Amino acid sequence: MTETTKTHVILLACGSFNPITKGHIQMFERARDYLHKTGRFIVIGGIVSPVHDSYGKTGLVSSRHRLTMCQLAVQSSDWIRVDPWECYQDTWQTTCSVLEHHRDLMKRVTGCILSNVNTPSITPVIGQPQNESSQNIYQNNNVSNKPTAAKILGKVGESLSRICCVRPPMERFTFVDENANLGTVMRYEEIELRILLLCGSDLLESFCIPGLWNEADMEVIVGEFGIVVVPRDGADPDRIMNHSSILRKYKNNILVVKDDSNHPMSVVSSTKSRLALQHGDGHVVDYLCQPVIDYILKSQLYINASG
Repeated sequence: MTETTKTHVILLACGSFNPITKGHIQMFERARDYLHKTGRFIVIGGIVSPVHDSYGKTGLVSSRHRLTMCQLAVQSSDWIRVDPWECYQDTWQTTCSVLEHHRDLMKRVTGCILSNVNTPSITPVIGQPQNESSQNIYQNNNVSNKPTAAKILGKVGESLSRICCVRPPMERFTFVDENANLGTVMRYEEIELRILLLCGSDLLESFCIPGLWNEADMEVIVGEFGIVVVPRDGADPDRIMNHSSILRKYKNNILVVKDDSNHPMSVVSSTKSRLALQHGDGHVVDYLCQPVIDYILKSQLYINASG
């Protein structure tokens, strides 16, 4: 399978991140490594999306603090970003709404790039009608100048990196050169882009709790987008899926990370990290990266809190 025929993926993780732990970042890394090893996917980005303050969870600190901690946790990553959209809304948003928001955002963003015809550049645009010939069309026969998928995605990344948390919809796009003379289309590549929800097996298990999730939302999340599951604490995702008709129905859209990682998934636990902070436990360094610890101590977060 060539690079252009692989599905290009952006991983989205929604949660409290109260606070964000080393384990949360490891989930992204493990998921990306596993998807690459399958030979079917190329992960081109990861998004951390903290929940709104009105989520109502006991001990949830202000989104101002949680966003800052998330940004500190990913500051050394060249592919994971923090998304403030949920936190900036008037109220709590469902996971389904978050996924749909970013799908719509991508459409608007690519429309802006497309309309920028008065400022020619080599930036590809996305979303052009695909009724032209499927054969690559070039303005000249200089094969050495033909762009590769890597170059195209690099340019897209450079352009969209200025816009917080851009995620493409799950469909195919054609990249078109803005500089094509006289309106002649210069077709580069057709690349499939998908948003996949990244979660632990505990979230997957919550899908099986009657009444907890809106079934229509579950249909969209699993059926239209898809999920990447990182097993936690010995949980068996296959067993969990058998307890939900919707999960069984869309089993092919659920990717379970299988690797040889020895990382204990307990380090994902924000609860354990808060308890370590409250008790002055030096093992807090096992859960949180140092910049996050420094920020928590400076801001006096969780120290006197319960839960």
